Amino acid sequence: MRTIIVALCVGVILLVSTVGAVAQTNNDAWIPGLASFVIPGLGQVLNDQIDKAILHFGVAVVLNVGGYYVAALLPFSYFSYPLVGLIHLGWAAYSGLDAYGVAKDTGFRLGLVEDGIGFAFSF
Repeated sequence: MRTIIVALCVGVILLVSTVGAVAQTNNDAWIPGLASFVIPGLGQVLNDQIDKAILHFGVAVVLNVGGYYVAALLPFSYFSYPLVGLIHLGWAAYSGLDAYGVAKDTGFRLGLVEDGIGFAFSF
């Protein structure tokens, strides 16, 4: 329980520091990065990379399903279930960093459109 609380505190600190840095640079590249960290492949969809999005989401599904299946077959499954979570966390971090890098390189912006309430992104 203590480990979860420490991990959440570190995550909140990193998120607050990232949002503060983003507010200073006026760059919206963090949106696809965070989206792809939460659901691998979602940031790639925002970056208009559909093939890469399908690949990232598919790898995440295969890692989770295959990892839990293998963990259930192992005799020491008590230690292997957290390992599957760590593997998924690593893949989500990679997917988020990839989406952030592409969004930063292409100049991702997200905002209201001129003729009404709606959202648009431009490259």
